[in-house]
Amino acid sequence: MAPGSGLRVRRGGACYVALKAAQRGVNAMAWTLDGTYFENCNCTWICPCSVSSLTAPATQDRCQVVLAYHVDRGSIDGVDVGGLTVAVVADSPQMMTDGNWNLGLIIDEGASKEQADALGGVFSGQQGGPMAALAPLVGKVLGIERAPIEYRDDGLNHSVRIGDSVAIEVADFVPEGLSEPTRLQNVFHPSNTTLTVAKAVSSRIGAFGMTFNNEGRSAFSAPFSWRV
Repeated sequence: MAPGSGLRVRRGGACYVALKAAQRGVNAMAWTLDGTYFENCNCTWICPCSVSSLTAPATQDRCQVVLAYHVDRGSIDGVDVGGLTVAVVADSPQMMTDGNWNLGLIIDEGASKEQADALGGVFSGQQGGPMAALAPLVGKVLGIERAPIEYRDDGLNHSVRIGDSVAIEVADFVPEGLSEPTRLQNVFHPSNTTLTVAKAVSSRIGAFGMTFNNEGRSAFSAPFSWRV
């Protein structure tokens, strides 16, 4: 990464090994995570990949997405991971089910080594759960990075800042005359089967050698509750 980005690449650590191992098989332990998430991709609003449960192509030649997960409460094999945030950065072909995704993880710098390794195991899919279903689609592991992460979930607005290289803010879409945001139900998605439709207010992303700006593009938000 560029000097001063605030991101540190770890390619030999336990969580990087976990990300690679997830592509070979699952070695699950007991864990539970509850929190909130949001994502922002480069698809024209609204992303057909999520709407169709990955059966329709993205609106661009490739789908480039960041998914930010903040754990409100969580324990992984006895390790408390509450209050920490993990970002998943993915770059996939236009048809996501074609596989060969480029994928990397950014883990909260505030996590201890034990917490980071535990989170890496879950978000890589090695420890089972929703992310394990995506592991077979990953063609290249970009690595694990550690960075300071500021995550905010403020009603209809959601934002994340990761070092100096990633800054995203999205707003849930509330149709005129209605009091609740639009929700997409009964979809295949690792976060939740119900997603709130949102749009990026601002979006600047630089991670794993990729740079993209998804302002005004598709976004979703939802609570997540995972357990194995």
